[in-house]
Amino acid sequence: MGTLLIDKLLQTVVSQGISDLHITVGQPPVVRLDGHLRRLETKVLEPEDTVALMKSITPERCQQELQEVGGTDFGFAFGDAARFRVAVFKQRGNIGMVLRQIPNKFLSFEQLGLPPVVRDLVMRTRGLFLVTGPTGSGKSTSLASMINYLNETIDHHIITIEDPIEFYHQHKKSTINQREIGVDVPSFPEAIRRALRMDPDVILVGEMRDLETIEAAITAAETGHVVFGTLHTTSAEGTVNRIIDVFPTTQQEQIRVQLSTSIIGVLSQQLLPKKGGGRVAAFEMLVVTPAIANLIRENKTFRITSSIQTGAKFGMQLLDDHLFDLWRKGLVDKDDVLMKANKPDELAQRIAKAEKGLFDDEQETREKAAAR
Repeated sequence: MGTLLIDKLLQTVVSQGISDLHITVGQPPVVRLDGHLRRLETKVLEPEDTVALMKSITPERCQQELQEVGGTDFGFAFGDAARFRVAVFKQRGNIGMVLRQIPNKFLSFEQLGLPPVVRDLVMRTRGLFLVTGPTGSGKSTSLASMINYLNETIDHHIITIEDPIEFYHQHKKSTINQREIGVDVPSFPEAIRRALRMDPDVILVGEMRDLETIEAAITAAETGHVVFGTLHTTSAEGTVNRIIDVFPTTQQEQIRVQLSTSIIGVLSQQLLPKKGGGRVAAFEMLVVTPAIANLIRENKTFRITSSIQTGAKFGMQLLDDHLFDLWRKGLVDKDDVLMKANKPDELAQRIAKAEKGLFDDEQETREKAAAR
């Protein structure tokens, strides 16, 4: 019964372009489409239904982990149609699951709307490039697109360290080795240290969640590799601060120096529902120039945001500026834009002015500069 039902559900998810499938006791399966949750018109799930569904897709070792610690994550392929990242958990003593669909085709930078400067940054020979944003903001999709671009363009050895592996990459111009935490290697820091002995050009660190991982990633970037990493921060300034704050106070000065020489860029992103269906991403882009590196080194990160605002000629942009542009082009609703903004009050004022037809001078200046 389990397998039959899960196949049907996953087929629905794939054919309708649904991002997530929620399975929990006491209601029918629920799907997230374009950011909104909807119940499917099927039977309410009983405890034995969710157990059967879980058992039909969960590997033995993960079922064991579920028993021991009350939760487990894994990735699996649904034929050639798609891959899923699955979180299984217990709630009120019952089994629940959330399955996130991972598209199996790579989108181009243009399709994702990535800032054009990303193309230059990924081709650098060394440094730390961070992609940040809340869960479900499309970080994995952007990173997969960057890795795929390198794979098609240049003869690199690319090592990805993921938990679990999401996008599967084939060897094209590059050689790609993908290592899964808990299957191929025990932990992120261990995997990064090992990777350094594997003649890598590029290392992707799926999640930089603790001091040891962050330290290993910075070291790898310093020793002449390009390191891609992700964090759950929502702005470039917040990202730099978060990395420094992970370290004990006595080490922070040294980390500021190391970070200022190793970091090359921060891309922060948010996903918004698009008018008429689908979703659209908004980006903040920090390109680390010598001036920005100085701000990091001298503990003046509070000036990063204003430096991004004036750094358009280097390919920089603020998230709130991009959100404003998406609203002005009529792609997204005002409420959605304000929910995702880093400074909602300021953005609300700007939108209110624009609605009255008063555009601020700096914006006109920026647009004239862009048109030139």
